[in-house]
Amino acid sequence: MKIGILDIQGSVEEHLEMLKKLKNVEAVLVKKSEDLKDVKGLILPGGESTTIGKLLRRFGLRDEIIKRVKKGMAVWGTCAGAILLSKKIVGKENADSLNLMDITVERNAYGRQLDSFETQVEFDLSTKKSTEETDVLKKNTVRLCRIPAIFIRAPKILEVGKGVKILAKYKDEIIMAREKNMLVTTFHPELTDDLEVHQYFVKMCGK
Repeated sequence: MKIGILDIQGSVEEHLEMLKKLKNVEAVLVKKSEDLKDVKGLILPGGESTTIGKLLRRFGLRDEIIKRVKKGMAVWGTCAGAILLSKKIVGKENADSLNLMDITVERNAYGRQLDSFETQVEFDLSTKKSTEETDVLKKNTVRLCRIPAIFIRAPKILEVGKGVKILAKYKDEIIMAREKNMLVTTFHPELTDDLEVHQYFVKMCGK
């Protein structure tokens, strides 16, 4: 299965190394629309959301990504990538959002680079389609696993639409969510040794 990583700016190499550890996955770097050929899923890495948004237009990728996601290609945004996927962005500086996922995101909500931190969070691995926020806390209705989470100038997911499932929280704040073929994390799984989130995304790509 071919999975792409947007290779414009940000933590590209880190995602690439994680995908290389997974079986039956061919990781490709995406710099132009032609690179999306036969790609089943695309990772939008962490970085600077305003810069990435501008470069998506410059490289002719923005409209092609939107079209492919609407046709069913899986997409996963980490940190800045989550901002780019969102339909509404809150913050001093805006970003050229892809306007795809029904979430509201606040940029740099956890503070500056110095305020970065690592913790452990519970991640819902279940495929249950309920969108109730409380489901992530009910161990009898979800499959939870504990994963490391690194936050670097991280955004916050302030609100989600009715079709969005919350997969993880940190101190009652939403840090991971899914809407159909779209996944977002405000933290950086690619900066850890844990493959759980990458494996979850690969499964999304295969459906």
